Amino acid sequence: MKIIRSKEFTGSRAWEALDIANMNGITTRLHWTDQPYRWHINDGQEVFVVLDGQVQMHYRENGIEHSAQLNSGDIFYAGAGTEHVAHPQGVARILVVESEGSE
Repeated sequence: MKIIRSKEFTGSRAWEALDIANMNGITTRLHWTDQPYRWHINDGQEVFVVLDGQVQMHYRENGIEHSAQLNSGDIFYAGAGTEHVAHPQGVARILVVESEGSE
């Protein structure tokens, strides 16, 4: 049993993660960041939940780039093969659920 106060989690570097759970190869991690990630494609599906802050999510579908503003409480679902990159607007805390070993 554990209780995690997500707003208290602060990393010493961008995209630092706190491992919360691994359930049959599906990981749940809390990330702290103040810097963009990089364009990537996950090995499988990803659920990306903004817990605190704002994130500009860029993604490509059929070779066309799109972006969406994600605010606290918003959820981004990336299906397998969805190329995407997150750009926090200041400090953000993000819950990510994905296959173990995904980027």
